[in-house]
Amino acid sequence: MERAESEIAVGLDIGTTKIVAMVGRYNEYGKMEVLGVGKSKSLGVHRGVVNNITQTIQSIQQAVQEAESVSGVKINDVTVGIAGQHIRSLQHSDYITRPNADAVIDEGDIDTLCNQVHKLVMLPGEEILHVLPQEYKVDGQAEIKEPVGMYGGRLEANFHVVVGQVTSIRNIGRCVKSSGLELSEVTLEPLASANAVLSQEEKEAGVALIDIGGGTTDLAIFKDGIIRHTAVIPFGGNVITEDIKEGCSIIEKQAELLKIKFGSAWPGENKDNEIVSIPGLRGREPKEITLKNLSKIIHARVVEIIEQVFLEIKNYGHESPKKKLIAGIVLTGGGSQLKHLKQLVEYITGMDTRIGYPNEHLAGNSDPETTSPMYATAVGLVMDSLVHIKKQKKAAIREAVVEDTLNTEQETTTTTIEGEGIEEEKPIVDSRPRKNILEKWTEKFKEFLDNAE
Repeated sequence: MERAESEIAVGLDIGTTKIVAMVGRYNEYGKMEVLGVGKSKSLGVHRGVVNNITQTIQSIQQAVQEAESVSGVKINDVTVGIAGQHIRSLQHSDYITRPNADAVIDEGDIDTLCNQVHKLVMLPGEEILHVLPQEYKVDGQAEIKEPVGMYGGRLEANFHVVVGQVTSIRNIGRCVKSSGLELSEVTLEPLASANAVLSQEEKEAGVALIDIGGGTTDLAIFKDGIIRHTAVIPFGGNVITEDIKEGCSIIEKQAELLKIKFGSAWPGENKDNEIVSIPGLRGREPKEITLKNLSKIIHARVVEIIEQVFLEIKNYGHESPKKKLIAGIVLTGGGSQLKHLKQLVEYITGMDTRIGYPNEHLAGNSDPETTSPMYATAVGLVMDSLVHIKKQKKAAIREAVVEDTLNTEQETTTTTIEGEGIEEEKPIVDSRPRKNILEKWTEKFKEFLDNAE
């Protein structure tokens, strides 16, 4: 990258309808400044899963080139989001018995516990993506958020485990590599969107984020600041377009335009005499469609999507007092821009709803297009990447300090006791920060891709 490399990050959102490459950095006020956005039509992805490698590579290259020309930054590595109908999550409890209960619990014990969860036997072809600890228990004492520094013999935890199909993940990695880019990090898309549009207060109070994309609808539920539930529903805005196409006997392009310009999720709003005329193909007669019929078609499919999501929220158990989602629902993604969708979601779920714009963390002078809900995932991916870069910087500084200390110690370790020339060795302390599970997994994944070439 041509500018100061460390401060610039790139997020690549590989969606079903569009591929977005976004270049960003932090400004002096700690807000994210978008330097450039590249967008291309996604041709080789179906419901979040790559089904045509060649077309996906072309779409990625097109989006990246556009982002490069707008931002003036050479893009080398990207943070990629993963979604798709193959993603599922499960709750799991596990424990370790510590060999020495008189020593305090440290990061190493938590790593041991997390690595133990990674050894869970999954279905054939599945791999654990994220192991997210929720609450801990130390010697039976429950509801501990941070056990580091405590005494205890038995360390127990509840985990939120996110699982995905190995082949789907590797295909995305292959597309990124073949586009001439390095894969710096892999993030679950609902988590990225949540970072972009939710405030910490909402995560504490309890909130369900619904990201309605082209091919899938992602759900992420937070409570007490911790991710509690994730799910990917294999329906999105594309099925609504498909229904309009079939119901009105028109081509896909016209159906998409109709949905965006005249579509509404609430049929009662349109009068019977409101009609839109669509030009016929190759000199054929134009078609006349009443807006009431159009919104009836949209309404039927949207209700189905919302009910599927609401079923996942019920599975989480939002009705129990401890799991209550006080902040309600936040809608984001391209599909959330459908007229009267907010009112319909409130009507079906009985929960407070708002549309989530990724402008909370963006600089004030951002382009209005960038603050649209359809860019929520891309903004979240850039934010994740910037946080990752910051951590790496701190780690490098810490490592340099440790090395300096060790070098000076080695020079001065030979101390003579009472003139007898006995050498006293000081223990070497490794104070390098431990890598989190996802960083380790990304490294393993990179190794796999390099070996596969």
